[in-house]
Amino acid sequence: MTVKHGKKYTEAEKLFDTNKDFELAEAVLTAKKTAFAKFDESVELHLRMGVDIRNANQQVRGVALLPHGLGKQVRVLVFAQGEAERSARDSGADFVGNEDLIKKVEEGWTEFDIAMATPDMMSKISKLGKVLGRKGLMPNPKAGTVVQPSDLARTIEEARKGRVEFKLDKTNLIHVVAGKKSFDDQKLVDNLAAVIEAVEKAKPTGAKGQFIKSATISTSMGPGIKLDLKSLNVT
Repeated sequence: MTVKHGKKYTEAEKLFDTNKDFELAEAVLTAKKTAFAKFDESVELHLRMGVDIRNANQQVRGVALLPHGLGKQVRVLVFAQGEAERSARDSGADFVGNEDLIKKVEEGWTEFDIAMATPDMMSKISKLGKVLGRKGLMPNPKAGTVVQPSDLARTIEEARKGRVEFKLDKTNLIHVVAGKKSFDDQKLVDNLAAVIEAVEKAKPTGAKGQFIKSATISTSMGPGIKLDLKSLNVT
């Protein structure tokens, strides 16, 4: 089924060669040029992966640390108790708690961007899967959000600076926000490169053939700009 786009989107597509594969820096310039929304659009990276989503040995998931952040305040929640709870508060987490916080989330409250938990809290928050799972907020060891007490300070700091999770979806795609249109060009290039590098490092041992099959960037409302895979040195 062909997707029907609006007039502004169609006009934006006329500003560049949609058949061309762009180097990263040129793609960023093009994405900014084609952004037509009145708000500060996010800049997104979309990767089509050459893995078999049905194979447990070919799942792709991980985190990337954006050197220049996301351009927004990141609200961090930590499920912890005892000394770990005090450590999370001292480290600047926005919301910290155990039973009281679990009950609040169970009732549907999700006014935060990242949820973390210490290992001893995982059995207690397992019942929150229905609330947090659908929003991609459930703490998970593979996403680095199940955190040892000794690592809380570092992980909370990373989250505030711009720690983004990536995960293969059911259509073999990875979608990651890497900044805002208002960012300096080089900052966007650095952030996008950091995500691509992190995805490459997360390549599962079971992956065969071309790992990243195609890469595209776009702003929230703008058209996709294809990236030149050779210039990215991806496998």
